[in-house]
Amino acid sequence: MSMGSDMYRQQILDHYRNPRNQGELPEPSFTHEGYNPSCGDELEFDVALDDDGETIAHVAFRGDGCAISQASASMLSEELPGMTLAEVDALDRDDILDMLGVEVTPMRIKCAVLSEKVVQDGAEIYTGDGDEADRTTTEDDA
Repeated sequence: MSMGSDMYRQQILDHYRNPRNQGELPEPSFTHEGYNPSCGDELEFDVALDDDGETIAHVAFRGDGCAISQASASMLSEELPGMTLAEVDALDRDDILDMLGVEVTPMRIKCAVLSEKVVQDGAEIYTGDGDEADRTTTEDDA
């Protein structure tokens, strides 16, 4: 194992054990939850937007699941403030995998991208562009 990949593994474990932005926001602009049926991961994100209605000001999340899903949520919660909803919509699987910094097995991809999908679907529902689904799942993602 290279020193670089060990550093990223330690970073993932740190985010899993000491998640950033965990909790609830008092008055979020939107809240959305998601579930990964293949692993049992559950996440719920609160997002507060700036007065412009487009830029993320604050994020909080809560959930339960494997180290990859929870670390991904924690890491993404640090990246989101300052991003616009259009930038959130443009995020893809590769952005999340780059953020994690380690190779994720095909079986764990759904764990890694759950946080991205939850925030994207919540933003789409908020703007009226998304399906009013109660909950996002990673069932159809590969």
